[in-house]
Amino acid sequence: MLGATLGPAQAADPTWPTRPVRLLVGFPGGSTPDMAARALADPLSRALGQPVIVENKPGASGNIAADQVAKATDDHTLGVVINGNLTSAKLLNPKLSYDPQKDFSEISLLATAPLVLVAAPQLPDGAAFFAAMRQAGAKANYGSVGAGSVAHLGMELLKSKSGIAPVHVPYSGNPAVVTAIIGEQVQMALVPPGVAMPQVQAGKLKAIGVTSGRSALVPSVAPLADAGVKDFNLEVWTALVGPAGLSKAAQARLAAEVPRILREPETRTRLLNQGWQAVGTSSEGLHQRVKDETALLGGIIRAQNISVD
Repeated sequence: MLGATLGPAQAADPTWPTRPVRLLVGFPGGSTPDMAARALADPLSRALGQPVIVENKPGASGNIAADQVAKATDDHTLGVVINGNLTSAKLLNPKLSYDPQKDFSEISLLATAPLVLVAAPQLPDGAAFFAAMRQAGAKANYGSVGAGSVAHLGMELLKSKSGIAPVHVPYSGNPAVVTAIIGEQVQMALVPPGVAMPQVQAGKLKAIGVTSGRSALVPSVAPLADAGVKDFNLEVWTALVGPAGLSKAAQARLAAEVPRILREPETRTRLLNQGWQAVGTSSEGLHQRVKDETALLGGIIRAQNISVD
């Protein structure tokens, strides 16, 4: 649910918070969403004059924490969520315990990162890679961190854009995906820059391209468009949300403070070092991102009849 449009007179509402703020993250400590949450929590605590306490509630691809945020009634519980929690989760599982379109106050898009298409180092570069994979057809495989993940849905979108047809093989996490490529069980995968680049620099993987335009996170990797894949743009991202009933005072204060914090050089540098590009949108900006990506991923899910119970 789109948060209220907030005018300048509301921007410094001092009536919220009145006690510590909980920031729920649906992934373990040290994960990339967790690092984004902690990069925000410290300066936000200083700005609000109350502790902002990150609580990790891992499970179900972040949906357990998202559900707790959606059902919170204390006006001091927020969540740092990933794209899937707000876009594809309900499309993949109609029985999901929360409704992304109705149960949240959308506060800000915090940070984004492209994915890197990586492959075994003996495979060719650029357009020649896609030519080889088109020839291989369903004899090739690709790995992902699980059915319904952005990496899975992104590869299905890439297949439709490039004419390749590798078969999906799900794994428990990105380390297992990387091991599978190195061991030649699969030929390719979409993985975050922080996972991809150390292996690329070590010569164990080859970076075919990045799923966005040129990115400061991976300046040495060309966009997939340079390899002939047109109209393909996909990123992973984190966002700050609250429950739909979050007070107007809370929404106003966060709308003022969060984008400002994400413009600060110290915050931007910290996020960049953790594999994120700081953004910091208005609630309207986040709402539009959710709307656009829900349509994009929904098309893939329907076309491929993908579901996750």
